Amino acid sequence: MTYKEATEYLFNSVPMFQNVGGAAYKEGLYNTKVLDAHFGHPHRHYKTIHVGGTNGKGSCSHTLAAILQAAGYKTGLYTSPHLTDFRERIRVNGQMIPESEVVSFVENERAFFEPLHPSFFELTTALTFKYFAEAKVDVAVIEVGMGGRLDCTNIIEPDLSVITNISFDHTQFLGHTLAAIAGEKAGIIKTNTPVVVGETTDETRDVFLHKAMEMNSSIRFAEEEHEICSSRMENGFRIYKTLHWNEIKGELGGLCQEKNTATILAAVDELQKAGYAIRPENVCMGFENVCELTGLRGRWQQTGTSPLVVCDTGHNTGGIAYIAAQLLNLNARQLHVIIGMVNDKDIRGVLRLLPQSATYYFTKASVKRALDEHKLQEFAREEGLEGSAWENVACAWKAARQNAKAEDAIFIGGSTFIVADFLTLQEQKEA
Repeated sequence: MTYKEATEYLFNSVPMFQNVGGAAYKEGLYNTKVLDAHFGHPHRHYKTIHVGGTNGKGSCSHTLAAILQAAGYKTGLYTSPHLTDFRERIRVNGQMIPESEVVSFVENERAFFEPLHPSFFELTTALTFKYFAEAKVDVAVIEVGMGGRLDCTNIIEPDLSVITNISFDHTQFLGHTLAAIAGEKAGIIKTNTPVVVGETTDETRDVFLHKAMEMNSSIRFAEEEHEICSSRMENGFRIYKTLHWNEIKGELGGLCQEKNTATILAAVDELQKAGYAIRPENVCMGFENVCELTGLRGRWQQTGTSPLVVCDTGHNTGGIAYIAAQLLNLNARQLHVIIGMVNDKDIRGVLRLLPQSATYYFTKASVKRALDEHKLQEFAREEGLEGSAWENVACAWKAARQNAKAEDAIFIGGSTFIVADFLTLQEQKEA
């Protein structure tokens, strides 16, 4: 079996949320626990940090991993979804899991797991925990897939839980109020285990407090500590002035990173209290080199100049609110927006946040959940956004490039999968 055959098996033979959405969602941890027992509970052989939340958990997970790597820890990192290669999900010190490991897992273990009819994420989580143990990592940063309470990753006993924020996403599974969603996210808070919460609302703060009290866990709210005094953009980096960490140079330039940085610094402080040997210079190195150290892409990522080209994976109202504010500050002659969404998001809510002065190129990603580009165009027109419809990202990109002047800006986003298709296109062009 080749790597291509192994990944095609994983993508097509088990339900994959990335492609089909709700049909891939399996409530409960039965399969996860059966797989975990089969592999000898591998996650018990290394330390873990659990990161959940609605927005920002990927950036926080990658940055925490980068800081731990800079501090000399052999660090595993498990995130989702991937952009162009399945192996992006599973990294050790920034290096993707070898293709041979994926192949051998499918070949050697399918006889066991096929009768369970597991989901794609259940299998991927089992593979991850097993690989990290075999790689003898010191610590693994584990990003929650969706929710928390019933997520496959929630069998770990971490040294620290981190919840970035709560906004409306996956409401069909997690609930239709912020309090209900917070209740699901709070499910990663473990007994006697500290938790850092990045942002709260009046609806969610008490949910986290009550859960922490129930679990006898210390809790801190990063937004209330006012660690970040100010931030500014300088030469493509976001520069933070802080209370206790001096000046930090952040490689991730998105406006939302100010909130994420406050969360990360509170988390690092908790890890230091737990005995992790992390020095200030490790923190600075992690923030400044997170993409190189961990392979992170798609977070306000600049891929071109003249015209400026930026892509971002933000895909719900909470994430798009930051992106929309940043788009207005680009000072471009004309803004061109290539946008597509999947059909289970708050589409109208996202569209209402976007600037009406931009020229839009409505398109769809190469996943089954993608919303038809003409339907998106129709919704957008009702919200005052005008533009053309294109059958795929390649066509939309070609049109935007032809129309954009050197002093313009092109933004690509609305969905992780739109960014994935765009970055795949860029890789093919470079090959």
